[in-house]
Amino acid sequence: MLLFLEQLLNGLQLGVMLFLLAAGLTLIFGIMGLINLAHGSLYMVGAFSCASVLASTGSFLLAVAAGVAAAGLAGLVIESAIMRPLYARGHLDQVLATFGLILFFNELVRIVWGPRPLFIDVPDWLAASVEIFPGAGYPLYRLVIIGIGLAIALGMWWLVQRTRLGMLLRAGAADREMVAALGVDTRLLYAGVFMLGAMLAGLAGALAGPLFAVEVGMGEHILIQTFVVIVIGGIGSIRGALLGALLVGMVDTLGRAYLPTVLRLIAEPATADGVGSALASMLIYLLMVVVLVWRPRGLLPAHGH
Repeated sequence: MLLFLEQLLNGLQLGVMLFLLAAGLTLIFGIMGLINLAHGSLYMVGAFSCASVLASTGSFLLAVAAGVAAAGLAGLVIESAIMRPLYARGHLDQVLATFGLILFFNELVRIVWGPRPLFIDVPDWLAASVEIFPGAGYPLYRLVIIGIGLAIALGMWWLVQRTRLGMLLRAGAADREMVAALGVDTRLLYAGVFMLGAMLAGLAGALAGPLFAVEVGMGEHILIQTFVVIVIGGIGSIRGALLGALLVGMVDTLGRAYLPTVLRLIAEPATADGVGSALASMLIYLLMVVVLVWRPRGLLPAHGH
């Protein structure tokens, strides 16, 4: 039972990490109609910048801030130099351009930081274990990630639903041409949305640093999971991104933890482990297929999509 609770928390932690990536990506696609495959590269930039600043200053908070700032700056440069001419073009052009950016960022990171993975230690003040139930400890750092992710989800909901900027974002998602006709500076709005999405990706990368190896190409795998989250939740929807991220996090974590064990009841241990691990890695895609058959627009689609 305690192990199950620990896996649930692991699923929640993975879910909020995916949400940080999915929230920015779904805003960018929902409002700007832009497919950005390079979003995972911004996650990688955040992680590497965080690792560098931590190595030189020793301050984890400063390192996370640097990761967020570096990704935001990279996002701003990408939006103004490369994405702006592509807004009026088809999705194929956007896919090709942003795929090119993935290759560019991977080589740039390899040149700047070298090909070897970097490792970030959890800072001493976050390295403790919290006793969530009697006899059940859980890493404080993972709890902090869950807290940050849920706080940002709340902040994003407030921004989109309760502010003037949020009203413009919702209007832009529903009818971009009308918003531009009413005198709103859509270039500034788009640059702001893209930068916000990039900063959230950078934050996810910086926070992921102590949990995973910081390595070239680390953004590609999580980007695929992020697209699954957006499809399940509903394109352009922040609430959908949160629901989809939590579902994917839970299904992926619990599947990897328990599917081989369940299969051992009906198969040889070696076969069960092999088939179980293969099936576990497919579970989120099977979940996506089921959701699309049941609700083609996702669980909580944004209005206007």
